[in-house]
Amino acid sequence: MNNSKNSEQDGFDRPVTIKITKPVKLARNNKASQAKQAAGGTSIAFPYSYKPSKFEGRWLVKSLGSFYDEHWFDDVTRMVKGGKEASVYLCRGNQTTGKDWLAAKVYRPRMYRNLKDDHIYREGRQQLDESGLELHDERADRAMAKRTNYGLNLSHVDWIQHEFGAMRILHEKGGALPKPYVCANNAILMEYIGDEDQPAPPLVSVELGSSLARRLFEKTLVNIELMLSCNLVHGDFSAYNLLFWQDDIWMIDFPQAFDPRRNRNAWAIFHRDMTRICQYFEKQGVHTSAKQLAESLWKKAGLDVQRLEDTLALERSLEEY
Repeated sequence: MNNSKNSEQDGFDRPVTIKITKPVKLARNNKASQAKQAAGGTSIAFPYSYKPSKFEGRWLVKSLGSFYDEHWFDDVTRMVKGGKEASVYLCRGNQTTGKDWLAAKVYRPRMYRNLKDDHIYREGRQQLDESGLELHDERADRAMAKRTNYGLNLSHVDWIQHEFGAMRILHEKGGALPKPYVCANNAILMEYIGDEDQPAPPLVSVELGSSLARRLFEKTLVNIELMLSCNLVHGDFSAYNLLFWQDDIWMIDFPQAFDPRRNRNAWAIFHRDMTRICQYFEKQGVHTSAKQLAESLWKKAGLDVQRLEDTLALERSLEEY
């Protein structure tokens, strides 16, 4: 597991000290978990309660086997969310994290994912390898630019590592999001929001009372400001990517997050994020101006609001993403 490497460099300008929980090493008593691949040491199989399809089962073992071997969790009990880009599974925790339940975000195989216009978010981002370290390789850069099979595999890894890096930075700074524990292979293991019977629903599915809506809107703005202070724009922020549980919210889904100082489309994307957030809270009775709020937060973060000639055309195209 490459946690120490992930902790040393985040692909962002400012140094960040990250503490990642170390797994408790305990002996596994079943034969399946003791069977190792000669090359990588990952389990060929591990026991779990969830009943997946044949293909999904192979993908779960490949994506989560190393986490099980290193005793991050004891069981996978069910899928709690399926998506076009990734699925989230409920895992039974243990003393490694001290949590009863964890969430494993497992990305779909690259060939089954459709990352529309992902180049818009990748602009200005440092390319990261499977250890979360900056990739300095001209051959790799060319392969990613040409979208060869090798390059697409690198892009897949980079997409996941950027999500993990953004989550670690924001959680360390006190952001309202699930605590990320470890990233390896094709998955991120993080804090689970919900209980054994029910995961936290997306905020978009919840009707709020006026006082709670105002409080959660203010908390959302605080976290948007925090992201900007960390040189991050979420890039796909809306009430779909906020979880609601026990009258509180948690931000999720950060693979497209980017540094607004290095992306020419940053303002248009940020403005779209603010518009989507404000549209939800407007329906909950919180009256505000997305444009004015966006400009205020942008300027407060020391960023320039530049009106490029293609801004409106870009915003229209992003509405379809």
